[in-house]
Amino acid sequence: MEIPLADWIRLAGLGQLSVLVASSLVPLRLNWKRDLAGLPVLHRQMYWTYGGYVVLGIITLGGTSLFCADELAAGSRLAQAFCLYGFLFWGVRLLLQAVFDVKSHLTAWWLAAGYHLLTVLFLFFTGVYGYALFR
Repeated sequence: MEIPLADWIRLAGLGQLSVLVASSLVPLRLNWKRDLAGLPVLHRQMYWTYGGYVVLGIITLGGTSLFCADELAAGSRLAQAFCLYGFLFWGVRLLLQAVFDVKSHLTAWWLAAGYHLLTVLFLFFTGVYGYALFR
């Protein structure tokens, strides 16, 4: 049984929105309140602003993929542009998994499992958007 591309895109959309659960834990788990306190106010504000933009980007990618999957799978120029953005967004994020030094933060089995699950999800998102773009 072949799964239609639109269903893969919907699944990626749902997965991206689920990533926000892990994202919401980052400020608490990494103790941003304590660690960012030593920064100048402008730096703290910029840090939170950048984080907010990333969250909005994920909401947009996830929501559009979930609710406009048929249109994205149809492959219009706009759909290709959207899929290119998703491919680059998640492809870069996947590459960053190899760069970030997270070992000291993976102190429990569930944190390590969650980190590896995120890596698999980033690979999946990159693959879905890449396939939709280059097919």
